[in-house]
Amino acid sequence: MNKNALFVLSQYIIPQHTLSRIVGWFASTKIEFIKSTFIKKFAAKYDVNMSEAKIEDLDQFENFNDFFTRELKDGARPIADAKLVSPADGAVSQLGKIELGRCFQAKGRDFSVVELLGGDNQRATPYMNGEFATIYLSPKDYHRVHMPCAGTLKETVYVPGDLFSVNPATAEGVDGLFARNERLVCMFDTEFGPMAMVLVGAMIVAGIETVWSGQVCPLPKQAQVQNYSQGEIKLEKGAEMGRFKLGSTVILCFPEDTVKFLDEIKASSPLMMGQAIA
Repeated sequence: MNKNALFVLSQYIIPQHTLSRIVGWFASTKIEFIKSTFIKKFAAKYDVNMSEAKIEDLDQFENFNDFFTRELKDGARPIADAKLVSPADGAVSQLGKIELGRCFQAKGRDFSVVELLGGDNQRATPYMNGEFATIYLSPKDYHRVHMPCAGTLKETVYVPGDLFSVNPATAEGVDGLFARNERLVCMFDTEFGPMAMVLVGAMIVAGIETVWSGQVCPLPKQAQVQNYSQGEIKLEKGAEMGRFKLGSTVILCFPEDTVKFLDEIKASSPLMMGQAIA
């Protein structure tokens, strides 16, 4: 058994949520020795580029979460003059057609768009035969998530689930990964019609936040639907919409014949927030 297979197997055994809560405590503590050590070792290990951050001095962050969700300097991520831009720094995991209601995950594996969006057939219907893009945020990346186009929030759905890692090795080894992990589904109205933007939780992700409601921490652990049908939350292209406390994945879904991804945007393509993708 190779090391990737062992890594995937270990995730079935360890207590995913308990481990994530423990890491969450370390990430939020302001105890100087712990937070300073955590930040400096992480920045060195992943060669984090602090020259583009508004706060460059690692000692100035109150805790690890503040460092991890650091704000960038003005102009560090110009927004391309394109219909659709990348919502985050990272890399394309997969993208393409939603075929027979399923999105490609990795060789021999896919996941249901109905399950991804919370198990409601009516919510998923607009995206049948549409297009999707899965964007993976690695540990070194900027971890705020922005709007790929202007949109009006219509509904959010918190879906409880597992907390498998979402790195490439796990994507290749766990069936239906993104439709079984904990996630927040955000439904927007856009110039293309409806758009689903899914923030997927993962192993040791200490939280998902949105700009309109703060940290998503529903209790008890059950699906929750929040209606925003009054249209009071409007976000422009490039505006921040949320952030991950530790890394994860964003999935975009669009209806059929509404977007065409650029030819150069393919699986494994590196992305910068604001870069043209379609």
